[in-house]
Amino acid sequence: MTSNTGRKTLSSKVINRLNTIYLEFVTGFLWWGVGFVPLHHVRRFFYRLFGMRIGKGSTIHMMARIYDPYHIVIGNDTIIGERASLDGRRQRVDSQGGLVIGDHVDIASEVMIWTSEHDLKSPRFLPIEEKVVIEDYVFIGPRAIILPGITIGRGAVVAAGAVVTKDVAPLTIVGGVPAKPIAKRPESQLDYTLGRARWFQ
Repeated sequence: MTSNTGRKTLSSKVINRLNTIYLEFVTGFLWWGVGFVPLHHVRRFFYRLFGMRIGKGSTIHMMARIYDPYHIVIGNDTIIGERASLDGRRQRVDSQGGLVIGDHVDIASEVMIWTSEHDLKSPRFLPIEEKVVIEDYVFIGPRAIILPGITIGRGAVVAAGAVVTKDVAPLTIVGGVPAKPIAKRPESQLDYTLGRARWFQ
């Protein structure tokens, strides 16, 4: 290894470490400093300040756990329940991570959406980051888990407690562990607004 290559490797490690520390600080601040504030507009201000894009009329209820807000996009008229985990991690240069949530999406309490996991086949247990897309008019029930790389199609429904390991087709209702189709939703239902979020939540 030449001294030039060695310096580049060291520099890259230092930058990665500093970036990791910064993201840990942001996660902690948004959880402890912002997540417990019982005012929607205050929380939205700080989420946007740290890079999250949140559409008109959308809100995130209290005690949400936010990972890498810079790579999270939320559409209009979307409501995310309390204690939800939103993972936007996209730290590596070649990463395909990030989280995109559409319009009129209703995400219930304690839902976990992950864009990062470990590669179990890797001898170094390296991370894998894959983008999650949740399209318009989706409903995700309480305590459901969405794994990395998943797309949930327009108007689909994820039942409470389901673990989604594969893409969900539009208008499909899925449930179980792992989640499987159990019914279909009529297209005619997809013309509504969720309205304002409750105060002090």
